[in-house]
Amino acid sequence: MNAARHVPVLGLTGAIASGKSEALAALQRLGAATLSADAVVHELLAGEQVRDLLAERWGADVVVDGEVDRGRVAAIVFERPEELRWLESTLHPLVGERIVAWRNELDPETPLAVIEVPLLFETNMESAFDATIVVLANDDLRAERAGARGTADLEARAGQQLSQREKAERATFIVDNEGSIEDLERALAKVFSDLTGS
Repeated sequence: MNAARHVPVLGLTGAIASGKSEALAALQRLGAATLSADAVVHELLAGEQVRDLLAERWGADVVVDGEVDRGRVAAIVFERPEELRWLESTLHPLVGERIVAWRNELDPETPLAVIEVPLLFETNMESAFDATIVVLANDDLRAERAGARGTADLEARAGQQLSQREKAERATFIVDNEGSIEDLERALAKVFSDLTGS
C-alpha cells in the first residue's frame, strides 16, 4: 500500500496591512487549500469557552449581548503587555489544535496548503511549515491601506512584530505587494509552481 502523499504546507505572513489576506485569497484561486489563523481566533472568540475565560479574567464588561467585545479586549491588551501575553498563552494552544485538525483533514491530493499566521516568526513557528512566504509593502502604502479599513495607529499595533526586513530575512519566499492584485497573483503563481512542481 502506498503511503499517503505529503501535502506541502506554506506559512504565510507579513506586516500589518501588507496584503496577507489578498495573498491568501490569490493562493486559494490558484488551487491551494487555505486557512487564516486570524479567522480561527475570531471563531474562538465567538465561542463560549473563550468568552467565559475572558469574562472571568477581565470582568463582564468584555462581553456584550453574549459576545466578546473585541474593541474592549484590544484596548486592554494594547495598554497592558502582561494581559496580551496571557491572552496569547490562552489562544495560541487552541489555534494550534485547530490548525493541526485542519491539516489532518486535508485531501491527500491537495496540491498546496497555505496557513496565514501574522506572528509566524515572532512565535517561532517556521519549523511547522515546509516553506514560508512574507508579503511586503512599503510603510506609506501600508499606512494608507490601514487607514482605509479603519485600523488606526499602525506603529503601536506593529510594536510586537518583527520588522519587514527581519521577516524577509527569515522567509523562504518574498513577494512584494505594491502593485495590482494581478501583479500579486502572478508573483504567487511562481511560488505555487516552485512548491508543487506544476
